[in-house]
Amino acid sequence: MHAAVNKSLSSWVYRVGGRLSDLLFPPVCLVCGEPGQPGRDLCPACAAALPWLESACRGCALPLPATEPGDALCGACRPGRSPLTEVHAAFLYAAPMDGLLRRFKFHGDLAAGRLLAQLMHAPLAAVERPQALVPVPLHLSRLRRRGYDQALELARPLARALRLPMLAGLRRTRATAAQSELDAAARRRNLRAAFAARGTLPAHVALVDDVMTTGATLQAAARALRRAGVARVDAWVCARVP
Repeated sequence: MHAAVNKSLSSWVYRVGGRLSDLLFPPVCLVCGEPGQPGRDLCPACAAALPWLESACRGCALPLPATEPGDALCGACRPGRSPLTEVHAAFLYAAPMDGLLRRFKFHGDLAAGRLLAQLMHAPLAAVERPQALVPVPLHLSRLRRRGYDQALELARPLARALRLPMLAGLRRTRATAAQSELDAAARRRNLRAAFAARGTLPAHVALVDDVMTTGATLQAAARALRRAGVARVDAWVCARVP
């Protein structure tokens, strides 16, 4: 009974705190600077322009025609060789989402990160729930330079909103070159043995990251988790590069 009362009180405090915050610091759209929606730094016009990923391959999240069934696989994913069971992306990497992600990842805009996590919630709440979320970690050297881990900043509020545990189930075993500077084959070579699992992990987890391009990072992370005994690894990303 006490737990239920405490939970109800915490929820009330959270809601009241959010309303007070909106009164003291009114939301401002991070895309255009106009007044934002209640509790969200995004105006209605920019929200309507977001490139939601409506129909995508279940195995790699590449866009598919709207006529395809919701569990369809693209030709590349049909052989079933990926260590990832399912991949879900909330958005295409296109305007204005691409600008928000660059601000968050490369310019220290944590407000953009909070907005992105809010926007990821609804589409990812609709897919099969894992037992825990695992953010894709940065190497310690890059974390020191950047000052924050973008995957962790997305995973933490998402786990809280979905009432799922978040686990630091991976570590980077070595510093790697920036993936954005490499082609697809070099990306795969760059990430060989770059991750190791740690701690006790459940049978089904979802990796969380900001952007998926070729999928090399997520697949390398998934292989490390599979080697550690995780039976199913999904990937949840904010945006998919088409």
